[in-house]
Amino acid sequence: MPNALSLSFIAALLLVCGCRLWLARRQAACVMAHRAAVPAGFAGRIGLPAHQKAADYTLARGRFGRVCLVVEVCLVLLLTFGGGLQAIHDFWSARLDGLAYGVALIFSVVLISALADLPLTLYRQFVIEERFGFNRMTATLFLADLARQAALALVIGTPALLAVLWLMERMGQWWWFHVWLFWCAFNLFLLFVYPTWIAPLFNRFSPLDDTRLRTRIEALLARCGFASSGLFVMDGSKRSSHGNAYFTGFGRSKRIVFFDTLLNRLQPGEVEAVLAHELGHYRHRHVAKRMIMLFAVSLAMLAVLGQLIDAEWFFRGLGLRDENTALGLLLFFLVGPVFTFLLTPLLSLLSRRDEYEADRFAAANASASELVAALVKLYEDNAATLTPDPLHSLFYDTHPPAALRIARLQRT
Repeated sequence: MPNALSLSFIAALLLVCGCRLWLARRQAACVMAHRAAVPAGFAGRIGLPAHQKAADYTLARGRFGRVCLVVEVCLVLLLTFGGGLQAIHDFWSARLDGLAYGVALIFSVVLISALADLPLTLYRQFVIEERFGFNRMTATLFLADLARQAALALVIGTPALLAVLWLMERMGQWWWFHVWLFWCAFNLFLLFVYPTWIAPLFNRFSPLDDTRLRTRIEALLARCGFASSGLFVMDGSKRSSHGNAYFTGFGRSKRIVFFDTLLNRLQPGEVEAVLAHELGHYRHRHVAKRMIMLFAVSLAMLAVLGQLIDAEWFFRGLGLRDENTALGLLLFFLVGPVFTFLLTPLLSLLSRRDEYEADRFAAANASASELVAALVKLYEDNAATLTPDPLHSLFYDTHPPAALRIARLQRT
């Protein structure tokens, strides 16, 4: 029987879907309206064909996003009110109990979600990315990645899930706090082992062998007081022509990683400016602050789940006849994003603020003009639209719009 939670969830789901579709429509209209001409601030830097390619790429991704939304909503409804989760529970509860039941239940839902997402992933990679010249992935590599991801999920995910379910069963009414402590420790562990143990399973990392560029980067690191365990080039070109650079790890395991596509496109001064931007994130402790925020949000969510896990109305309101900790955990993370969606613009705002702060650091420690030149090339190479809808950008974009970001850099 429907209860207040059922009605609240349906109302929230309709609100979220309506909001996402409305924002997508605004984005498409804005991009299409400006497709015929390069914005004045980029005239002479980006040609009309590249600008139109970015517009078409944005429109194609927007249409695809609406299809993904339909699949996502249908899957949630089928698992809850459609009886899917109840049927999976009935199947495994007749065959297993205890922790084995919980692991089988959760992995079954994860597998169903992955199978539902697989055609979308294939279409994104081999149709959209291929059409716009970004895809370099082969079918063989795609399948190999899929196998490695599945193996990692089993090897790392199984013991982690067993630990969570065990804590939920054994730690009494404060189980959620113990799960939170474990979750924090687990994430820090992954951050520590990812650079040296996980990332090399998917990509080859070679020491940066360009002597001039290495000397220039080491001088920047010395000026900024940053110590790393090495400068590496990643063979990102075997999957995509998109370029990037990033830090990974923490403590003595920090690495600076450049995509080979980035180094092939940018001049040494531009690479230095991009790295200075990334150093700005480190200097202002953006990664640490985001982790603290993530841990705080996860604590709040687990505390809420701690109040719901024994509430019969929670399970009945979402289409289940039975109740247990594993079912409660699944239900919460299935429906939670619907109720937290409206936090998206706040998180985007915080991220854009960090990007501006990192840009200021880069301008002070490298060259603002070189960073502008690098950004223009990256916008062009990645087919990023120069004319996003302001409201869509305000809601979703973790990086400031190109025009605003470059205008600020040019004023420094």
